[in-house]
Amino acid sequence: MEMTGERRIPAPRQRVWEALNDPEVLRASIPGCESIEKTGDDSFSARVAVKIGPMSAKFTGKVRLENLDPPNGYTIVGEGQGGAMGFAKGGADVSLREESPTETLLTYAVKAQVGGKMAQLGARLIDSTARQMADQFFDRFARQLTPAEPVAAAAAPAEAPTPAQAAPAEAPQVAGVTPVAGTDTEYLADRERLATSPVTHHGVPPVTGPRPGETSPPPAEPFDLKPLRLFFAMEPFGLPIQFWIGAVLMVIILALLFLVG
Repeated sequence: MEMTGERRIPAPRQRVWEALNDPEVLRASIPGCESIEKTGDDSFSARVAVKIGPMSAKFTGKVRLENLDPPNGYTIVGEGQGGAMGFAKGGADVSLREESPTETLLTYAVKAQVGGKMAQLGARLIDSTARQMADQFFDRFARQLTPAEPVAAAAAPAEAPTPAQAAPAEAPQVAGVTPVAGTDTEYLADRERLATSPVTHHGVPPVTGPRPGETSPPPAEPFDLKPLRLFFAMEPFGLPIQFWIGAVLMVIILALLFLVG
């Protein structure tokens, strides 16, 4: 399997070189990486979970850096064992070219060999999975080196209102009346208030309802209810009319029971 590509990293070349040798940056960038440790000045050990098609496995591998040329590039040589899934080994040439003080062009050329059950999945599936993992690696790697965006500038202060907006709308004035604050002239000079409320002391609307010391007249009773109330108020022989109505109903009920029996 062979694969080549390039990525523009928004960081100085020296910073990119240091990141490529930082175990924590590599661990956060490699898809499925569970752990990575630096075992020497130019060697690492790693444990990576990989899924290719229907098969999944955890690879334990060792990586060695060769042809070191800081900060221009190096060659990565490594191999990993995935148990029953198989093995993988190979290498990659990585080079860094400074495009500008804040941008670096990273190019890579990978040659790898796989064996075991993994090789039975087919070269097309293995190639597509390898390219997908490479894209994920460089996306994460570039994201870690991308400088944080500056905090957005504080919102510009609101524009000062124009004199026409700032000045409150003046109430229409009555001709010949000069309003004086706190007097009746302030109320009398306002045409709108004169049209909607009566003239009282300083424009205060009159208070409705009974005056102090007076009682409100009782509400008028509907005329249709008076005869009925008078009827129920009657007390023949000193007993309320409801008693006599109940007695009559009881006699009627007894009479009906006698006739039925």
